[in-house]
Amino acid sequence: MKLSNTQLLQHLIFIDNKWVDSASNKFFDVNDPATGEKIISVADGGEADVLKAIEAASAAFEIWKSKTPKERSGLMKKWFTLIIENIDDLALLLTTEQGKPLAEAKGEIQYGASFIEWYAEECRRVYGEVIPSPVNDRRFITIKQPIGVVGAITPWNFPVAMIARKIAPAMAAGCTIVLKPSEFTPLCALALAQLAMDAGIPAGVLNIVPTTDAKAIGKILTTHDAVKKISFTGSTQTGRLLMQQSASTVKKLSLELGGNAPVIIFEDADIDGAVKGTLASKYRNAGQTCVCANRIFLHSSISGEFIEKYTAAVKQLKVGNGTDHQTQIGPLINSKAIEKVEKLMKDALHKGARLVTGGKRNALGELFYEPTIIDNCNSGMQLSNEEIFGPVSAIFQFNSDEEVVEMANNTIYGLAAYFFTSHVNRAWKIAEALEYGMIGINEGIISFAEAPFGGLKQSGYGKEGSFYGIDEYVVTKYLCFGGMS
Repeated sequence: MKLSNTQLLQHLIFIDNKWVDSASNKFFDVNDPATGEKIISVADGGEADVLKAIEAASAAFEIWKSKTPKERSGLMKKWFTLIIENIDDLALLLTTEQGKPLAEAKGEIQYGASFIEWYAEECRRVYGEVIPSPVNDRRFITIKQPIGVVGAITPWNFPVAMIARKIAPAMAAGCTIVLKPSEFTPLCALALAQLAMDAGIPAGVLNIVPTTDAKAIGKILTTHDAVKKISFTGSTQTGRLLMQQSASTVKKLSLELGGNAPVIIFEDADIDGAVKGTLASKYRNAGQTCVCANRIFLHSSISGEFIEKYTAAVKQLKVGNGTDHQTQIGPLINSKAIEKVEKLMKDALHKGARLVTGGKRNALGELFYEPTIIDNCNSGMQLSNEEIFGPVSAIFQFNSDEEVVEMANNTIYGLAAYFFTSHVNRAWKIAEALEYGMIGINEGIISFAEAPFGGLKQSGYGKEGSFYGIDEYVVTKYLCFGGMS
C-alpha cells in the first residue's frame, strides 16, 4: 500500500495530540481481508491508556467548550478540507483494512466528511428558547451546553463514516471525545486523528485508543464518572451490556444497534426501479451494513418478473479485491463473518429455501462469497430473525398489504425498511404502519448528513445526522429570572 501522504499510516495510540505506545507495550496485527496479509502492527491499548485519554479529554473540555461556535466551526472546516484533499489515500487505506471496493471506499470518505462539514455549520445554530411566563415578575429561558467528555465506540463496516457521525456533532457541540475503533479497522481512525491535528484541533479534543480488549475498555468508558455520554454502533447484545454498565453513572446514551431490514415490492411497483434500489441496498459493502436489505418481500403476482431481472443483475456483479477498480463485491471482514453466512444458508436450504444463484465461497480466497439469491424463504429460518451481514438476498412472498406489514414488523429490530410502490396513498399508509426509524420509499440508499439516522425497538435510540444529531451531545438548562416586574 503506497500512500502519497505517508503521515496517514499511523500505528500508535493518539492521546492529547501525541502518538504514544501502549502502557503494556503490546501490539496487534491489522490484516488485509482480501489477501490475509499483515498491513501493520498497532499499539494495543489497555486500562492505563484509556484512563490517560479520559484525563486528556477532561482537561481539554474546559478549553474546547469555551471556544465560540464560530471558532469551532472554522477548525472543523479545515479538517473537512484536509479529508477531501487526502481522499484517495484515505480510500486506499479503508479498502486495504476493510475490503470494500475503492469506489465505495471513496464514497464513504465523502459521506463521512459531509458530517464534519454539516456540523461545522450546525454548531452555530444550537439555539435556546424564550418561554412565555405565566406570571408577570418572571422570565423563562433555556440554553444548551455541551454535555462533557464523550465515549464513542465504532464498528468495522464503515470505519470512517461511523466515526465522523459521532465525533463531528460531539465536537461541534463543544464536547471532547475518547474513541475506541474496531480492532479490525483502526487505521482509518488514526488517519482521521492525524488530519484533525493538522487542521489545528486542540490537544485532547480527540483521543483514540485502539484495543483488542473491547470489553475492558467499554467497561471503563461506561463506568467512569468523567465520561458523560456514550455513543455506540454495533450489536444489540453489546448495546444491552453497555446500557447496564452505564446505569451505574446514569450516562446519556445513543445506540445504533442491529437491523433486520425488509424490502417490500408491491404489485404496482416499477420493477426495474425496484431491482436497482434493492441491488444497491443489499450488496453495498458485500451486504455488511446494518441498514441493508435482509428480507425481500415480493408480491406473488410480480415475483417471477422481479426474480428474473434481479438474478440477471446479481450475476453481473464482479467479485474481487477492492483495490481492483472493476470490483463491486469485496471480501467479508473475517472468517467468523463468512462462517455465519454459511450457517444461515445451510439452515435456510434445509428448511425449504431454493437456491437461485451463488451459494458458495468464491475461488479468489477464503473470505470471498458469491453474490447469492435464495427464494421460498419463511419466518422459521434463522436468516429471517438474524442479520445476514453478507451478500445473500433472501426472498419471501406475500399476497396482501396487511400480510406483508405483519411479516415485516415481526422482528425485535426496527432500524430501516424499504418499499416500492407507485401509489401515494399506499406509500403513506405503509410508511406509517412499518415499525422502523428510517424508511426508503422507492429508494434503496437513504443515508445523508442532513437526515436523521436511528432506529426503533431493539435497534436502539437517539439520532445521528441532521439538526437532531447535535442534541445528543448537549444538555438543556432552564433559567428562571425573578423580580422582573
